[in-house]
Amino acid sequence: MIHRLLSLAMDSNFNSNNPFTKDLFPSPALSLSLAGAFRNVQTPREEIEESGFEGEPAEISSENNGTGGAMSADQDADVADKSDDEDETDGGNNKKKRRKNYHRHTAEQIRVMEALFKDSPHPDEKQRQQLSKQLGLSARQVKFWFQNRRTQIKAIQERHENSLLKSEMDKLREENRTMRETIKKSCCPNCGFTTSTKDTLITTEEQQLRIENASLKAEIEKLRFAQEKFVEGTVSPIYNFVHKNSSAPNNYPCLFGLDKTKIQEIVDSALDELIRMAYSEEPLWIKSVETGRDILNYDEYLRKFSRDARKDRLLWQSVEVSRGSGIVFLDLNHLVHAFMDVKQWKELFPCMVANAANQDVIYTGDSQSKDGAIQLMFAELQMPTPMVPTREFYFIRYSKKISPEKWAILDVSVDKIEKSIDVSLVKFRKNPSGCIIEDQANGHCKVIWVEHTECQKSTISTLYRSIVLNGQAFGARHWMATLQQQCERVVFSMATNVPTKDSNGVSTLAGRKSMLKLAHRMTSSFANCIAGSQYKSWQKMMKGNEEIRFMSRKNINEPGEPEGLIVCAVLSTALHVSPMVLFEFLRDESRRFEWDIMSCGGPIQTIVNLSKGQDRGNSVTVHLPISSEKIKCIIQDSSTNAYESVIVYSHVDSDDLQSVINGCESSNIALLPSGFAILPDGLDSKPYVITSERNEIERSGFEGGSLLTVGFQILANQSPVVNLSAESIETVTNLVSCTLHNIKRALQCDEA
Repeated sequence: MIHRLLSLAMDSNFNSNNPFTKDLFPSPALSLSLAGAFRNVQTPREEIEESGFEGEPAEISSENNGTGGAMSADQDADVADKSDDEDETDGGNNKKKRRKNYHRHTAEQIRVMEALFKDSPHPDEKQRQQLSKQLGLSARQVKFWFQNRRTQIKAIQERHENSLLKSEMDKLREENRTMRETIKKSCCPNCGFTTSTKDTLITTEEQQLRIENASLKAEIEKLRFAQEKFVEGTVSPIYNFVHKNSSAPNNYPCLFGLDKTKIQEIVDSALDELIRMAYSEEPLWIKSVETGRDILNYDEYLRKFSRDARKDRLLWQSVEVSRGSGIVFLDLNHLVHAFMDVKQWKELFPCMVANAANQDVIYTGDSQSKDGAIQLMFAELQMPTPMVPTREFYFIRYSKKISPEKWAILDVSVDKIEKSIDVSLVKFRKNPSGCIIEDQANGHCKVIWVEHTECQKSTISTLYRSIVLNGQAFGARHWMATLQQQCERVVFSMATNVPTKDSNGVSTLAGRKSMLKLAHRMTSSFANCIAGSQYKSWQKMMKGNEEIRFMSRKNINEPGEPEGLIVCAVLSTALHVSPMVLFEFLRDESRRFEWDIMSCGGPIQTIVNLSKGQDRGNSVTVHLPISSEKIKCIIQDSSTNAYESVIVYSHVDSDDLQSVINGCESSNIALLPSGFAILPDGLDSKPYVITSERNEIERSGFEGGSLLTVGFQILANQSPVVNLSAESIETVTNLVSCTLHNIKRALQCDEA
């Protein structure tokens, strides 16, 4: 039987916004003065609610067409105007009340009341009196209009909530039935013992070979096409794309049978949709009365943008739509170039982007500004847990200068862009998504992010289902929070005059850059190691009630890691504790002995403390065990925002670390990072999409505590040719299990 995780409300401090101060770049010359980094900046962090829609086409309900008890926007204009006047009778003695007159509000009256409703859904008596005089209505009419408007929105939301409960119950029953069938199939009908999993392993290997085979076929098609177009004595088109020596867009007239002119038409249409999605309000986005967040009206979206959406959605069971905005501390030019450079883009999102590649350049655009550049990209998105599968996308990225102070970065999937790719293997697709970047003329940018993804049905762990399906895991607000956090890191790494309290133990700019670069590599490696990529062969082991996943890999000549046999073990669980409380406990060096069994309970001394953002939780520290006989330091990278927090650490030789502090290159330092990833288990239970499609939206999450992932890596053997031993497996799984038990004991919390 599958149990739904019910948990307590998150600590309100977790989502608190930090005040911004001054900008690092007061001029286009990219000044490196941190003293003026965050000043006089308004922070309209207009984070708008993420939207999730799940399901297949179904019957149309009455929630958005005005036929089910909830009034439409036009219907609520008709209100009863009761009159106390009485008609005269023929005899003068008998009187009867006049028949009620119904008054229909004018468009101007509705517009004025709608404007007030957005700011104040519950106007007081003074506001109603003032509005009635302004519009020529009675105070009672105004009062009834606001009551009807509140009832309208609440009725829609409650009806969807009931639909969600039924949908969730049906899905849990189906999941339970599937699990029972799986258990029956895995047992011998005669003896009852578990059968071999060889067939399952072969199936998984065959699936991986199919994916690799499709990718190789795509590469062959590219080379074959380039060879056919190549004429002796001329330069190959691929050479032009790789080296970007040609600015003429027509030197590669088509891409795998899809004319480049057609591609330009597709991206222009998609860009128009992105801009309208970014700036539209009602009725496309409806503000929730309870939470103040915007909810996507999916029926309105289908009417505005997707004429063939219902037919197309037969292949896609889930739709996730979200929008968010905020101020980013990086100038417009650097931000645009970072999005168009696949390596820089991946570094901006170390815990979200596992792999990224630029497959082809379709249009080079302006070589300096990147205006008009179109490129085919591949990206694999991840969550810091092996319990959620990664998402793979093929999409076109388009950068366009809308006005002198406004740019757009568009991502959109194009069907049949690569004819050699097996469509059955493409499980995720991007509808027009991306961001609008507005220059604030002070080295800052305002970014409006829209994320719109279609997904085929896939198995998601019950533990992480709510935050995945409601858009918190891969939604726009998560992308926006990570972008702000990483841009602050770039600012602090390049600043020339950092306060002493923010740079303890490192005295030079080169040393600070080298330390932050090493910490960033460590966190990116850890997130990639514990993610649920389909190319990783995770095995499971039960220790009591805990399911620990482990895997091994052999490193022969990969830089940045020690050579030999490496074993990794990961455990994900839910805890009844606030994410912020858990994060602060794990990064507190004075309480490290309570959970770190490797420190043997001894005290530690902090010798380096580098800030990499306004939040003090974003920092790089170096700890030295006081009683340690071996000269080993612990370098730790801590990062936090409203949607994820990570604490990653690794043991490093003191001599190697000192060279990094002095400013030497850090890429040759071998690390095996271990650590923790902390996610909220859901923010609220309200729906994120309003639509007439019933029974197809997953529940949007529950108020609760934390989802904690504990990950450890050890070097089992310095020789990469040896096989994995049972002793190594026992060692690394015990590390994970004991660490989790120590955390629960220290915080006096149980698993959710």
